[in-house]
Amino acid sequence: MTELTGTDALARVKELVEDIDFTMLTTQDDDGNLVSRPMSTRQMDASGDIWFFTAEDSEKVEEATSHRDVGLSYCDAKGMRYVSVAGRASVVHDTAKMQELYTPSLDIWFEEGLETPGIALLKVTPVETEFWEPSKGKVAMAAGMLKAFVTKDTPDDDIMNHGKISC
Repeated sequence: MTELTGTDALARVKELVEDIDFTMLTTQDDDGNLVSRPMSTRQMDASGDIWFFTAEDSEKVEEATSHRDVGLSYCDAKGMRYVSVAGRASVVHDTAKMQELYTPSLDIWFEEGLETPGIALLKVTPVETEFWEPSKGKVAMAAGMLKAFVTKDTPDDDIMNHGKISC
């Protein structure tokens, strides 16, 4: 298993998540239940913070404010890449950052754009990230899985690269 820390860790997390638009954000409600919903990642900045737009009066904001520990689950099924981010959430009201990150595609959720009442940013600061991706490319991975299926054996251990990143 690959283990990274420091600036190498931040660069690797950015590389893993930057081209996967949607993630599942998991928060904890007041009853202790884990609740997930899809979110569109706007950016992972140079500090490692991952940014989302949200409505300030949403349950996810209430949950993320009450229980700051959250999870992000990224899935690139086509590329067979999976990323799990454990982090801490905070709600941010920064007009300059909002202007930097806002695009017209968000008008679907925020009809008045940046003038929508209650619009806010949700910032997730990663604490630990785990990832799984093909170690030898998708074709080699598919061949290894097919071999395991035909032989009724488990796939070889080296079929997936698994890493842990502490930020």
